[in-house]
Amino acid sequence: MKRFLMIAGFTCMLTAAQTAAAQEVGNTSALIDPLPTQYFQNQYLGNPSFAGIDSGFHLNGAYRRQWENAPGVPVTMNFTGDYYVGKRVGVGASVFMDKAGLLSRTRVTLTYAYHLPLTVTGSQSLHFGLSAGIRSDRLDTKSLNGEVNDPSLGLFNRRDNYFDGDFGVAYTNNRWNLQASLPNIAGYLKSENREIANSTTFYAAASYKIPLGDGSGSVEPKVAFRGVRHYDNIFDVGANLVFLNNALNVFGLYHTTKNATAGVGFNIKSTVNLHLMYTSQTAGLRSYLDDAFTLGLTINLFRDTY
Repeated sequence: MKRFLMIAGFTCMLTAAQTAAAQEVGNTSALIDPLPTQYFQNQYLGNPSFAGIDSGFHLNGAYRRQWENAPGVPVTMNFTGDYYVGKRVGVGASVFMDKAGLLSRTRVTLTYAYHLPLTVTGSQSLHFGLSAGIRSDRLDTKSLNGEVNDPSLGLFNRRDNYFDGDFGVAYTNNRWNLQASLPNIAGYLKSENREIANSTTFYAAASYKIPLGDGSGSVEPKVAFRGVRHYDNIFDVGANLVFLNNALNVFGLYHTTKNATAGVGFNIKSTVNLHLMYTSQTAGLRSYLDDAFTLGLTINLFRDTY
């Protein structure tokens, strides 16, 4: 029954996505400043091969807003759900929404992942994932302080939606987590987009989990790399510390854009996880934008307890 409900839910989302009008392929729109939950709490955000990597049904939500409460400040939201269907297959769905000023962007994707065990016990595995979906850009004419009948505004909101996809691979064992992904594949390959700067081209990360001596937690150092077209590539270096029998974690990351992220998470009975994160503004934008606060929530259902 649980499996039937999960598959039925994803089938409904697939049907809804197929009815959406996606008339154009490819656009370089991958998020340069990702949500901090993708590093440790919800790695599916940065790599589709993590969909259904663990047993059960996982719901994740994240909300990021600039600390200063001013009109038009950037706001980012993301909701994901992923499920291990069985027979080495995982599925997922993601809804991403980003708004800054009058411009809003929505991206909906569905994911298929295949998890290949390399050992009989499953302690080592290869993971492959592919996401496909559409993205829509719109202007909020209701909040416009100007001529709402300007024809250019209507033309912008009648633009075609963009169809695109992401591809990811990963290797995991009891300690190592090695991964790489290509976001917005079609947009990256389109020749007319090759001169557009500030778009993400590649994401890779490596981490190693070290159990603490008393067995009540672990520390996981991590290095991540984000490729940026026609601009300096970005490295993220940090670690996640878990203790009190996985009830509490703290983590921090330094980014080569000369800013940092720090956060704390609370695990309630291995079912609900609450994450609070704070990210300082990058050096180049510190004079124009404030630091950002992120709230993340994870709910784990139907997990195996063995």
